[in-house]
Amino acid sequence: MRIRTFEERDRPALRQLALRAGQGSPTESLWGHPESEAQIYLDPYMDREPESLFLAESDGELIGYLTGCVDTEAFPGEDQRIADAIRAHRLILRRRPVLFFARSAFDAASGALRRAPAAGEIHDPRWPSHLHINVVPEARGTGAADGLMENWFERLRSVSSPGCYLQTLVENTRAVRFFERMGFAPHGSTPPVPGLRYQGKRVHQQTMVRNC
Repeated sequence: MRIRTFEERDRPALRQLALRAGQGSPTESLWGHPESEAQIYLDPYMDREPESLFLAESDGELIGYLTGCVDTEAFPGEDQRIADAIRAHRLILRRRPVLFFARSAFDAASGALRRAPAAGEIHDPRWPSHLHINVVPEARGTGAADGLMENWFERLRSVSSPGCYLQTLVENTRAVRFFERMGFAPHGSTPPVPGLRYQGKRVHQQTMVRNC
């Protein structure tokens, strides 16, 4: 197994990897349209910051990836990326996305009426960088995720970033334990994620932070 940075020729394989790596997880597909979800959660990292995108490879096959951003403030926000994808893919004309976004709007409005904490990105100079990491199920526990993280930490040290954050789900206890082992600590509240359901139940955002 080896860890390396993204190259443009990896784009098709990485898109396929993202689909495989999420299988069985609560976020496997948010609204059932992989192309628009990739535009939000994968393409911007390939396009804008390929030097912070690391791949785990075994026998020539991609088995995991880490997308990073050293300066969240300089990166398009998630809300803007979602709005762009809705327009580009005309998601308002597709049944599953419409149902998801309608439920998301209802959840958000209900939370606002209760003045409950809202899920979303954090903007704190102590942790200006962020990441997402995913490996295929059969590669979990092989050291692929550890290798991706170590390369990311080296990247942060090289640019003198003071810290980074990530967001996972409270219910994903395996991931939370892994991130704690990597030096991350829970931060802030754990609000429900608007629109998202897993096995018929709401799931909750867990923000975690790490100082470099």
